[in-house]
Amino acid sequence: MSTEDIRVVVVDDHQIVRDGLVALLGALDGVEVVGTASDGKDAVHVVTETAPDVVLMDIQMPELDGIEATRFITGRPPAPRVVMLTMNEDDDTVLSAIRAGASGYLLKGSSAAEVQNAVRAAAAGGMVFGAALADRVAAYFASARPAAQVEEPFPDLTDRERSVLDMLAAGRTNDQIARELFVSGKTVRNTVSSIYTKLHAAGRGEAIVKAREAGYGRE
Repeated sequence: MSTEDIRVVVVDDHQIVRDGLVALLGALDGVEVVGTASDGKDAVHVVTETAPDVVLMDIQMPELDGIEATRFITGRPPAPRVVMLTMNEDDDTVLSAIRAGASGYLLKGSSAAEVQNAVRAAAAGGMVFGAALADRVAAYFASARPAAQVEEPFPDLTDRERSVLDMLAAGRTNDQIARELFVSGKTVRNTVSSIYTKLHAAGRGEAIVKAREAGYGRE
């Protein structure tokens, strides 16, 4: 075997599955199976001893399940890429595996070509998901992305100041704001003055313009 071969560890509690994967991968050029394990606890030990590039990991196993084993393995550099290979395709399990650090997720019904491609793609730094899961995973990342990108436009404001600014932008007067927040008019005036300072606004009109441009005041 070349020193540039992709080093793989196969983890599954069913020997027939383990042996089948070892035979499949062992027949590939440029791939070397450097270890196997029958449970998550053993997987952590084998990975530590063999330093593979890729781990094919089952999920439901004794001692330590594949997700917890993956979390442990990927949390200790230099971490291998982990591709889950399991019968379980429910969304919670898939997303738990991704959060644990898995670089891919294949179902055990995947073809030999899919497994081979997954190992090579993972070793190259890619994310790999079987055809049955790819659309669902893509939808998850697409829905999560906007939330991750949202930034508070006025990070210096307190929660109370943001509430008051939102009311200002909606056209409320100081007296209306005081009544809605059950505070005194003086408290509102002081809060508004602080908002002007933090927004670098010359007055109420400029503060409202900045607030509405940032999305405040939309009832």
